[in-house]
Amino acid sequence: MASTSSRPSGLATRTLKATGLIREQDATMRDASRSTPLRRKQGKKVGHRQRTMDLLKSSGTSDLSNKMTKHRLTGTLSNPSLFEVLPIDKLVPRYDPASMFLNLENLADDELLKRNNIVAPGQPGANHKEFPVIFKLASQLQPPVETISLANNNISAGTHLVPLSHYLPQIRNLSLQDNKIKSWRDVEYIAGTKTKKLSVLRELIFIGNPLRESEVNSNKPEHYKSGMLRRFPSLEVLDQEVITKISFDAPVASSSSDSQKVSGPDFFPFQMAPSFITGVDGSVISGFLSRFFPLFDTDRTALADVYDPGMAYIQRYAQPAKAGLGPWIKNPIGGSRNLSAIKSGLERELRSLHTGPEEIIRTISHLPGTNHAVAGAAEKFCIDAWPVGTGAAAMLFLCVHGEFSEAPSMGVRSFDRSFLLAPAVPGSRAAAASWPMSILSDQLTVRPYSSPEAWKPGPLSTQNIQNIQNNTRTFSKPVPSTPLRPARHVPIVEQKLANPAVQSQLAAIPDPQRSLIVSLCQRTSMNVKFAIDCLQNNEWDVDRAFTNFEQVKATLGDEAFL
Repeated sequence: MASTSSRPSGLATRTLKATGLIREQDATMRDASRSTPLRRKQGKKVGHRQRTMDLLKSSGTSDLSNKMTKHRLTGTLSNPSLFEVLPIDKLVPRYDPASMFLNLENLADDELLKRNNIVAPGQPGANHKEFPVIFKLASQLQPPVETISLANNNISAGTHLVPLSHYLPQIRNLSLQDNKIKSWRDVEYIAGTKTKKLSVLRELIFIGNPLRESEVNSNKPEHYKSGMLRRFPSLEVLDQEVITKISFDAPVASSSSDSQKVSGPDFFPFQMAPSFITGVDGSVISGFLSRFFPLFDTDRTALADVYDPGMAYIQRYAQPAKAGLGPWIKNPIGGSRNLSAIKSGLERELRSLHTGPEEIIRTISHLPGTNHAVAGAAEKFCIDAWPVGTGAAAMLFLCVHGEFSEAPSMGVRSFDRSFLLAPAVPGSRAAAASWPMSILSDQLTVRPYSSPEAWKPGPLSTQNIQNIQNNTRTFSKPVPSTPLRPARHVPIVEQKLANPAVQSQLAAIPDPQRSLIVSLCQRTSMNVKFAIDCLQNNEWDVDRAFTNFEQVKATLGDEAFL
C-alpha cells in the first residue's frame, strides 16, 4: 500500500475555522522552520521580561503610557509640592518675630496641609521632603529664628531632623517634646559634637520621648543628662531644669578686638579691706607663721611634728607652661594636683594627695629651696583667719597670700597657702614640740609673681585696656638672646647699687624717678640704664615694669644687669 499522501495545504486552518476556534481575521499559522530567523542586535541581551522603556517605545502600548501619565498627574494634583502650597508668608502666622520663636507643633492638625492633601511630616505616608522645605523656608524668616518647637509631631527617626541642623544651625532653643525618638543614635544626627551643627544650642526639651522616659524610669537620670551634655556641650537648660556645670581654672583666650569694646567703671563697688582675722588672737597666728615658714625654708624635716597623723597635703601650680615651674612640677613624689591639668585619671589624683607626716615631709623635701621674708615688709603678705566648727570639733581656717624667693636664682614667686588647724592634743608630737596647734590640712598654690597691690587696702581699681596693652610691651631696644642670668641676692644688689659710679648716675635723676629706679633695680638686678628703659616703656609703673621684665628676662644679656 502506498504511503499516505501529504495533507492538503490549509487543512488545519479550515478545521479550526469550522469549529469556531479562530476567526477569519486572525493571522494564519506559519511553520517556524520556514520563517526567516529573527535578527538580534549584537551585544544586547533580551530577557524573558520586557523592560518598561521597551513597553513605552512599543507602538502597541500607547494605552499603558497614557495610564501611567494619568496616574502621575493624579498623584501630583492630590499631593502637590510644599513649595506650591507653603510659600514663606504661610509660615508667618506661626512665627513671633519679637521672641524669634517658630511654632511648628502639631503639624498633623495644620489646616493648610489638610486642605492640600499633604501628609504632615512625621506621619505615616509622609514624603521625606516636607521637613527640608519647611526648614529652608524658616531659614529665610527675619529676624533669624532662635527658638523652634517641634513638639507632638510623631518624629521617630533622627534623619527627619538632619535638615534642621543644616538650614538652622544657630538656633538656641529647641523643643522635641512628645515625639517618638527611641535611641541615642537618632539624637546624634543633630548632635553638635558629631556634625558641628547646633553648636550653640542653649536649651533642649526632650520630655515625652521614649529614650528620655526609659532612662529616667530606669533610675538613670544622671546618665541621661550626661549623655545629652556630651552631645550638646553648650546646653544650659535641659527639660526645663538648669544644668549645673563644674568649671576649672583653664585660661580662656580673649580677642583684643572684643576687649577694646569693653567699657565699665574704673573701680569696683567695694573697697579692698585689710587682712581679716577674727575669733582668734592675732599673736597666735603670727607666732605660728613666724615659726612655720623659717622651718620650711631651712629645715623641712623639723615640720614633721606639726603635721597631724591623719592630715592631708596637696600642692598645685598655676600656668606652669608660662611660669617656668618645671622644678615644682617634676617632683618625683606626686607633683601638682591642678585638676585642670590632671588627665591620667584616678591614679594621678591619688598620687598627688599626700597623707601622714612622713609622706608629707618626703614630698616637700623634693621642692626647690625657698625664702619667705616674713620678718620683712608686712604689706607683702595678706592673712585671713577665722574659726570653723564648734566644741570638740572647733578648728581654725588660715589663709596666707604672699611671695617668696626661689633658690638658687632667688627669683620671686607668689603663693597662696591654706591651712586647717586644730589645738594640739596633749601628749601629741605637736604638743611635745611646743606647737600650740597641729595642721590637719595644708594646700600650697605656687604661681607667677603678682604685686601685693592686689590686696592693698583702699579703692580697688579695675584693669583697663591701657594696662593690658602696657603689660604686653617689650623694651624698645632688643638685645641678643643669651641664656637666662640668675637674679642676684638682695645684699649683693645693695652693694652694687652703693658703687660710686652707680650713685653718680642716680644722683643726676630727680627724686621721684630715682626711687622707682632703685626699687626696680633691687627687684630685678638690672642696671640703671636698663631699669630706666624698662620704666619708660611702662609709664613709670614699677609693678608693670617688673611684669614686663619677667616676660623678657630670658632674652637679656649680662650687659643688662649690675
